[in-house]
Amino acid sequence: MTTVTTLKSLPLVDITLEKFQPYGQLITPSRDGQVYDESDAQLHLKNGTPRFYIMRLKERGRQFHRITRHEQCTQCLGALEGKEWFLGVAPASSENFPNIEQLQVFRIPGDCFIKLDVGTWHAGPYFDHDFVDFYNLELSDTNVVDHFTYDFLAQDNLKFEIAG
Repeated sequence: MTTVTTLKSLPLVDITLEKFQPYGQLITPSRDGQVYDESDAQLHLKNGTPRFYIMRLKERGRQFHRITRHEQCTQCLGALEGKEWFLGVAPASSENFPNIEQLQVFRIPGDCFIKLDVGTWHAGPYFDHDFVDFYNLELSDTNVVDHFTYDFLAQDNLKFEIAG
């Protein structure tokens, strides 16, 4: 029996504070000396040792079928060298699968970073460059003990393509 895979196109949405709010925070530059407030990344890293590192990713195309969440911490990502990138996201849920109707792909400029809320489903980063170096803030064991993935291809015969 042949299984047919559906390819669903997702448009790129330019990130704004308001549009990204269901998934986390968009963090943009602030003036030096500004007092800590709600515009700063609201971090949850109390469940382990924070890990702040630079990860190099090579171009992986614009299709995906897996989406991941972390339930023990927030995660911050930002591109070095001002490079634009894309991230698929769906809001955190109590289910073991994301809400496909709320899945969006954001275009993120290289002059800011994002903080994902605890449990936010995410796919990527994706980009059109040969490679991008990302700074990443999570827990030291996030990818070992707090890495829950849903595979749309295996479960739903579905792949997504980033359009735009």
